[in-house]
Amino acid sequence: MAVRIRMKRLGRRHRPFYRICVIDQRKQRNGKSIEDIGTYDPMIRDKSQRVSLNMERVDYWVSVGAQPSENVQALIKKIKLNKFGAVKTPPPLTAPKPLPEPEPEVVAEAETTEAAAEGAEEAPAEAAAEETAAE
Repeated sequence: MAVRIRMKRLGRRHRPFYRICVIDQRKQRNGKSIEDIGTYDPMIRDKSQRVSLNMERVDYWVSVGAQPSENVQALIKKIKLNKFGAVKTPPPLTAPKPLPEPEPEVVAEAETTEAAAEGAEEAPAEAAAEETAAE
């Protein structure tokens, strides 16, 4: 029987929690395990507190031929070396940049030239209306 040390996913959506367990390789991810030997909670901010493993049981299962998965192997290595890395601080908050305002001068110039052209067209019509009224 091929035995693996791997993680079982528990928790809910967007809130993962894992049990590190010894399980037959052919079983489902969340199938019945032989033994639970630890937990992993990735949502805890302190990286050194995320993993809890019974290292005596891990050593026993590895000695009898159980193979840890890649992720569990990385966790075991971090626990043995006691190197979890530093927590990254979030970047500082900054005010949003103001939206660029459209250039009102270009729009105003276009409107004045259009208004002048309309005014020139209306002036002869007004003059013709005044002449007919005078007669």
